Amino acid sequence: MSSPTNSRTQLTIPKLLEKVQAGGKLAMLTAYDAVHARLADAAGVDMILVGDSVGNVCLGFDSTLPVSMAMMNHHLEAVARTRPKAFLVADLPYLSYHLSLEEAIRNAGGFLQRGAQAVKLEGGAKRLPVVRALVDAEIPVIGHLGLTPQSVHAMGGYTVQARAANEAIQLLEDALRLQEAGCFMILMEGVPAELAARVTQELEVPTIGIGAGPGCDGQVLVFHDLLGLLPGKSAKFVRKYMTGYEDSVSAIARWAEDVRGGLFPDARESYTLPEPARKRLDEWRSGEARN
Repeated sequence: MSSPTNSRTQLTIPKLLEKVQAGGKLAMLTAYDAVHARLADAAGVDMILVGDSVGNVCLGFDSTLPVSMAMMNHHLEAVARTRPKAFLVADLPYLSYHLSLEEAIRNAGGFLQRGAQAVKLEGGAKRLPVVRALVDAEIPVIGHLGLTPQSVHAMGGYTVQARAANEAIQLLEDALRLQEAGCFMILMEGVPAELAARVTQELEVPTIGIGAGPGCDGQVLVFHDLLGLLPGKSAKFVRKYMTGYEDSVSAIARWAEDVRGGLFPDARESYTLPEPARKRLDEWRSGEARN
């Protein structure tokens, strides 16, 4: 098991690319607040993603669609305040880059002003003008293909994408065009492993996978999925490294039982009154009783 690496230097795009070119794999994990960010960074992940998945995971929404720029800014700022050594990426939420190039630049640039080092956006060829505009504004961009959660209704649900030959070809073409437009990395979600491996071989820029098999240059998971913090059945591509939900419920139940039984707090969790103050308090109470 590797040890935490708090003393490492700040990761940048050139350093990430060097790692991949040397045959290394990139580990990206989501984080939505300072606690998540500190844990991820102490564990030595290469990249932290402030994802719009915060809507599903933390805010109680059924999809990412209700997530706003204000929400994303709030969570990005919390993560950025920890000054992680990991490379920090923020998701552009729905409608933040769909209305105009000017608004897309303003929103993405605002992420950089708040501490992000790059932004991620969903979609293929139709996003090329936005990608070019952001890159021209010196904003690093990661493309997101395959299962794009902001398109959940158009796709008919959270299903594996690009299984048909024409869809697989389209995804590869989209990846190549996003690379040409200036994306320095491509994330693929919910696509067949063979296709993701083929795209990775064809591209010059690194790929990150989630539900896209082991052939990508790196992998990303949601923080809460990795630690098993959510109830219910996980997606096929999730591997739980903890039973966080069950362990947390058990710990809280034990605490509540101790409270109800008078076992918490005890002397270990209590403060003591200094003897002079206790004696003065006793004298004051005694005098008041005589009056």
